[in-house]
Amino acid sequence: MKRAFCFLVMSLSLAAHAQDSKPAPTLKTILLEQLRTTHNQKDWFVPANIAVAGLTPEQASWTDGKGNHSVGQLANHLIFWNQQALAKFKGEPPAKFSGNNDETFNSFDGKKWNATVQQLDEVLTAWEKAVEAADDNKIKASASTIAHIGAHNAYHIGQMIYVRKQAGNWDPEKGVK
Repeated sequence: MKRAFCFLVMSLSLAAHAQDSKPAPTLKTILLEQLRTTHNQKDWFVPANIAVAGLTPEQASWTDGKGNHSVGQLANHLIFWNQQALAKFKGEPPAKFSGNNDETFNSFDGKKWNATVQQLDEVLTAWEKAVEAADDNKIKASASTIAHIGAHNAYHIGQMIYVRKQAGNWDPEKGVK
């Protein structure tokens, strides 16, 4: 009787564990999670779509006057580098680049803020779709680049939040107090 009871308890715990467990993460799922949480899925930090949401062109253009970038300049920079890396990932020629990284920030035009927000969303969505469609060999070969893209995005998104806090147009209820 004792053995039957032990068997029953073990069987039930294994069945419960099997129902709760998710498939083991893969390199692709980890990279996709990183891309999504820096794009539009709130997780440990604020994603890009929340970081740029609700800003007027004037607010997106605001700087502290000390040489630091505006939210719009940071968004422009992310668009440029995400497009560059995505083109390479897809085997396409990237846009011409002079090599002057300052240009990726300073070409921001506040009059085009709504288009900038849309472009940022589009390139981040395109990254996710490209990674979803890629085979395991492509993912393995590009994993470091994809991970660095996610880290680069997170870094600059954090700057966007900081700039918004300085400018007084950040709502702490959106994720960062």
